Amino acid sequence: MLDHLLPPGIEVFERGWLSANNILHFGESDVSLVDSGYCAHQDLTVQLLKQALAKHAMPTLNKVVNTHLHSDHCGGNAALIKAYACEVYIPVAEDLAVKNWDMDLLSYRNLGQECPPFIHQAVLIPGQEILLGRYVWKILAAPGHDPHSVILYQPEHQILISADALWEEGFGVIFPELWGEPGFEEVAQTLDFIESLPVKLVIPGHGTLFTDVPKAIATARSRLDYLASDPDRNARHGAKVLLKYKLLEWRSREMGEVGGWIATTPALQSAAKLLNMESADFIQWLPQALIKSGAAKLDGTQLVDLT
Repeated sequence: MLDHLLPPGIEVFERGWLSANNILHFGESDVSLVDSGYCAHQDLTVQLLKQALAKHAMPTLNKVVNTHLHSDHCGGNAALIKAYACEVYIPVAEDLAVKNWDMDLLSYRNLGQECPPFIHQAVLIPGQEILLGRYVWKILAAPGHDPHSVILYQPEHQILISADALWEEGFGVIFPELWGEPGFEEVAQTLDFIESLPVKLVIPGHGTLFTDVPKAIATARSRLDYLASDPDRNARHGAKVLLKYKLLEWRSREMGEVGGWIATTPALQSAAKLLNMESADFIQWLPQALIKSGAAKLDGTQLVDLT
């Protein structure tokens, strides 16, 4: 872990894959949390925050800031609002979707995931700045994994909160490509932009902190080239990730229920069309692909997560 490289007033809760990392920022005038995890982990999110507030003698949480609105990054918003009456800041492009809680514009129905409704008080506008705890951060656009995602950059300490735009070993699934919208070029442009920043430390959306940014960008570009050279690869990868994510939540599920979820998840049906597979064939293929990759096993009629 590289937590010792963080300046005073920043603490990272490294969560895993079901819930995105949470980044706590605390100072005399502000206490903020960047990203709030998945709703299945919301009680743990509140507990982690409660312990950290007590440790640092902070009275409350002022605001939650979401880098983007995938369910693993904002699923704890409602619970934190209930616990602390905090404000919520979201990317500006998601303003109307959240105000109207428009399930056709938000990703949860499309991806087959859950997110308790929440309200927001402010928006994150790329090019502007935001106070998080003790430091002012630049808000930067980072489309690709999600067209509306932002990343946050602290120039004095050269720290990047990269969300799912850059991990130590890649980046988040390029979801727009699953339903016929551009994403590959946007990922490439975002990687180019990150490379232009002087960055000493990256706090990713998932995984541990890292400092070797050139290596991470090279890994990400290699991964992008692999996926973009054959869009079927991105469709297969995205489908497997979606089922694996759901299985992380379920832990195990009857194969009949798994098939029903696949059949009613729009993003997966889009992936099936991209792969020129009939729905029934796709429903048979996807769990077997996850098993073949070593990410799951079949126990009788139960699909079981292997983590």
